[in-house]
Amino acid sequence: MAIQAVIFDLGGVILRTEDQTARRKWEARLGLREGELERAVFGCDASVRASIGKADDDDVWNSVAARFGFKDGDAKQFRHDFFAGDHIDVTLVQFIRDLRPQYKTGILSNAWLSARRTIMERFGLDQVVDTIVISAEEGIAKPDARIYQLAAQRLSVAPTDAIFVDDMPENAEGARRVGMRGVQFKNTAQAISEVKQYLGE
Repeated sequence: MAIQAVIFDLGGVILRTEDQTARRKWEARLGLREGELERAVFGCDASVRASIGKADDDDVWNSVAARFGFKDGDAKQFRHDFFAGDHIDVTLVQFIRDLRPQYKTGILSNAWLSARRTIMERFGLDQVVDTIVISAEEGIAKPDARIYQLAAQRLSVAPTDAIFVDDMPENAEGARRVGMRGVQFKNTAQAISEVKQYLGE
């Protein structure tokens, strides 16, 4: 069968932290090595639980605040600064827009419960894709085979008729294991080129 759907990860693909200035400042303040701050937030137990809906955003930020001994003002500023450098990839978003109506499109993201609101209200990405699947809402996360199958089901296609794009190699591989074409995102031009190859363009 020909490809009928293209599905994209959100964080690290459509939405990326292009300006690391604020995070680097906090790392310097806390005596952390470069990149440690991101691991401290996304790798903490509360974040892992939040990604499958067993904790909420406040649980994550409270856990981080406790680890670093933040007072209330610092905790609020840190929460703001952590995502301050995030930007939508407008070139990739336009590419996704242009895929429709010939192809169905979707977002499949390992994300906390607040993600859908952010996707819709801040970025308007619900107007760009046909479906949005958030791990916290489903109770399962990539690379669990079930969440790829669910995304395909929501688009009314077989996994074998879909492409999935993710920056994490294990998540692209997870897509391949259920029969999708898995593209590991490294940069915008590369990802678009690989998707186009699968589409025969």
